Order: sequence, then C-alpha cells, then structure tokens
Amino acid sequence: MKQQKNNKKISFKGKDFFIGIDVHKKTWYISIRHNGLLIKSFAMDPIPEILVNFLNKNYPCANFFVAYETGRFGFWIYRKFKKLGINCMVVNPADIPSTHKEKDKKSDKIDSIKLARELENNNLKPIYVPPPEAQHLRSLVRLYLNYTKNITRTKNQIKSFLDYNGITLPKHTSYWSNNFINHLYSITIDNGPGDKTLHSLLNILCFFRKEQNDILKQIRKFINNSYFKEIFYLLKTVPGIGSKIAFIILSEIIDMKRFKNFDQLKSYVGLTPSVYSSGDTHYEYGLTYRKNSRLKYALIEASWVAIRKDPALLESYNKLITRMKKQQAIIRIAKKLLSRIRHVWLNKQPYVTGIVE
Repeated sequence: MKQQKNNKKISFKGKDFFIGIDVHKKTWYISIRHNGLLIKSFAMDPIPEILVNFLNKNYPCANFFVAYETGRFGFWIYRKFKKLGINCMVVNPADIPSTHKEKDKKSDKIDSIKLARELENNNLKPIYVPPPEAQHLRSLVRLYLNYTKNITRTKNQIKSFLDYNGITLPKHTSYWSNNFINHLYSITIDNGPGDKTLHSLLNILCFFRKEQNDILKQIRKFINNSYFKEIFYLLKTVPGIGSKIAFIILSEIIDMKRFKNFDQLKSYVGLTPSVYSSGDTHYEYGLTYRKNSRLKYALIEASWVAIRKDPALLESYNKLITRMKKQQAIIRIAKKLLSRIRHVWLNKQPYVTGIVE
C-alpha cells in the first residue's frame, strides 16, 4: 500500500505579522516581521490587493498589521487596506524611533524594516485620518489659500512693474476693484512689449481672482449642506473669527474630539514651547517647530482682531505687554482664543463676549 501524504493545510490563526511599507509612486518596499524576526523584505508594485493576496497565500488566517508614513500619497492606501480587512496605521515620519545607524544610512529597505520593527514593538502612534469628504474640503480650503498668495504675489509684480516704468498708482488702492483693474488695463507703456507684459500680469490676476471666487462658492455650498454647518456658524460668534478663519479651523481640525485635552490641541496647532529637561536642568525655548502652520497663523491673525472686539481679551493683552513684547503677548492671546474655540465647538454654544477673567 502506498503511504498517504499529509494534506493538512498550514494555518497561522491567532498569529500576528507586522508589515512596514516604504511608499513610493512606482514601487513599494515591504518588510514583514513575526515573533521578533524579520521574515522577508522585498519590492513590489504599489497595489494593495497584490500585497494582501501574498500575505493570505503565505501566512493564511494570520492577523496582519500594516504601517506606512504619511506624505504625498495621503490616505487612499489606508482606506484601501481597511476595505480589504487589514489593520493599517498611518504615522508621522518624525515620530518613528530611529537608531543612529538608520539616520546615517537611509534607504527604502531600512525605512520599511524600521517601520515593521517599531510597529511590532508597539512604538508607533497613528495620526488622525479624516473622512474622505472632510479631506477634500481641507484640500479645497488649502487651494483657496494658495490662490490668495498667488493674488498677492501677482499684485506685487504689477506694482513693481509699474514702479520700474515710472508709473505711480493712485492712493488708497488696497482694494483692487474691477474699475481699478480696468484703469490698469487702460495704461499705455509703449504700445508694444511693455503693454503686453502689463496685460499678461493683469490677465493672470483676473484668472486667480475668478478661480478663488469659484472655490469660495464651492466651500460655502459644501459647508451649508454638511454636518459642518452648525460648527461653522458657532465659530463665527468667537471674536476675530470671520468666514476665512472659520474655513481654516474647520478644515484643519475637522473633529475636535480627537484631541483628548487642550494641551494636545495646543501642541497640534504649534502653540507650545520646545522644552529641554535633564536632571536639574530645565529650559523652555521658543514655540516648537512642529505645528500646523495654517492654523497657527490664522489664530494669530484672528487674535489681533479679537483684542479689539472682546474686552476680556483686551484686558489680558494689556497686562501681558507690561512684562513682554507685543508679539509674545499675542501668542498668549492666541492660546486663550483657541481655548474659546474649543469650548464653543465641544459645547455647541455661541460665544459670549465681555467676560473679564
């Protein structure tokens, strides 16, 4: 009689595998760890389904945990893995522990091995992944802000060009109305390349203004038809918060409850100091370099307006400038304003001005 072969299938049920992915446009570098061992490292096409099929085929019934760094490829990879039933984590590159050797010799393979190792050691903290609609709102608001910068840059180019040619603009031209732009179109420099340069700059300016206006309409339309509507109008009750600042706050924070406390919120915005503490030595430096730059500068801009509208904030500002510079004082006011924003958002109550602390 022929001896029967053992047809028992391999199963890794209940076993954990940790996968680090170094993500690039054309290639992903994968490292897989299990029970403290580096099992496999390889490059593959950037397709989540291929990786999942490979894992299920080679390590059937196992638990898979995936991590990759946030960057230009956003969160679509995270969402795809979640849809395929894989636990996935997106991490900030600055939060990944690294050895001196890993910092000195950087490669795609080393990065993926590092991710897998720290994922297995439970040393990674995931960043917040916004819902798709909120992510798209954030992108649209950021585009709106970019157009604002482009408009300012183009206006300065026009001013410089006119100055270069000895043409003085009328006073009080901070608001560039349609009539004022038509006046600029009517300026004659040389009936040749000079006129063409001016008209091209004006055409660029008009294009940016039109696109920005269309984007603004889309943002308002989306907010008025979404769950953001209530928070948007509550934010505008806070002194210093107009529509533009409210757009930025909404699109960057998205969900206030993701911050466990006010300190976490301050840290995310970038309103906390850098600290060095060792033994009996303790130093506090300037504001940390880690920040959400859009939120930080929006809050500072709003704070200058808020101290003119809210007596309580004005009183605090007046006390602060007796012992520090105005720029330092306004940072303290920005923290107070951020606290008020958090209170309005979480309690869903309009802000009440004039309460002196």
